[in-house]
Amino acid sequence: MSDSYHRIILPLGRDPWLSDTYINATGHIRLGTIFMDLDALSGIVVYKHTGPGVMTVTAALDRITIAHPLTEICDLEYSGRVTYASGRSSMEITCKVARARKEGEPSKPEDVLLTCMFTMVALDPTTKKPVNVPPLICTTPEEERIYKMGEAKSLTKKKAAKTSLLATEPNDPESALIHKIWLRQLEYHDPNSDLRQPPNVVPMSKTQISTASIMQPQYRNRHQTMIFGGFHLKETFELAFCCAASFAHARPTFISADPCTFRNPVPVGSVLYLTATIAYTDPPLLEEDGSEPQHKDPKNPITRLHVRVDSKVRDVEHGVAKPTGQFNYTFSVPKDVKVMPHTYEEYMMFIDARRRVQLGDVQYRQEQAESEQERRKLADDFNLAE
Repeated sequence: MSDSYHRIILPLGRDPWLSDTYINATGHIRLGTIFMDLDALSGIVVYKHTGPGVMTVTAALDRITIAHPLTEICDLEYSGRVTYASGRSSMEITCKVARARKEGEPSKPEDVLLTCMFTMVALDPTTKKPVNVPPLICTTPEEERIYKMGEAKSLTKKKAAKTSLLATEPNDPESALIHKIWLRQLEYHDPNSDLRQPPNVVPMSKTQISTASIMQPQYRNRHQTMIFGGFHLKETFELAFCCAASFAHARPTFISADPCTFRNPVPVGSVLYLTATIAYTDPPLLEEDGSEPQHKDPKNPITRLHVRVDSKVRDVEHGVAKPTGQFNYTFSVPKDVKVMPHTYEEYMMFIDARRRVQLGDVQYRQEQAESEQERRKLADDFNLAE
């Protein structure tokens, strides 16, 4: 595991010319650019594990979590390593961004800005088919612990794929929730009812924002003909941010990125279409029992927004559109706002986003858990709730 470790210092605090390319309009670090760097870092890490004889591509962004937000511009330390590889074609790469300390000065847990995990897949350069890579060898108890966590996450992803809404219908509590929201919609429009749709409840279809852009060669990957996955990630994140800001009329704070998939490559010269939608809000419109949830502090409400970005690509001649991925981001805003689905497709987006938010909460508690037993109990409790 240690052989794949790679570390880079980004001297933002010492180089004003470099820092200018990483600063957003408020003077803080531009996270989209950081995400692009992390995808590039994961590529370096994975080639240190596989060697140069294979082609590797980003299959998914498993999770990004903000640990300690930065409030100033400073030197950053990027680090990453392969944390799970069973000997098949896929590998999990874990990366961290932290405040860079001076040489010889020990790092502290509060220095970590964010952590993220990518799934990379090794392909044969000629046939473009998956090829097996060397399994990961653990030499310390800490590496064994990290490997077991990666193995557990791999099993969780396989289970989630089997219970996806594309494979199975919503479960009983979810179906009941859909029915209760539908009844609430009818009540809003019933002339015999005093209940009317509040101004802070917005139809899901009204939250969408879309973009279209030509993919230029400046953003190609090392294989020359396809767009770099990190650029794709940056574009979807920044559109999700705009969608959240437009919906809430407030500046969103990024919390996490939930599993994002890269389904098809994006060729240089193609047209990339992105559509961002507010798919879920927490607190939601209604709870499973039909009650209206309340904020912990009604005077200072905080709402979590789950933004889904759907991506597709066409060639310039506008042939058949291919889906290139689905990207999921969670933000918080200092507002009491809610989204309301109407069509069956919107209800499925709502339930899918709700599952992702719940799973993200469990994963966060697992990351904070001090023992393996506590982490397993959290996973078991979540499985029973499903």
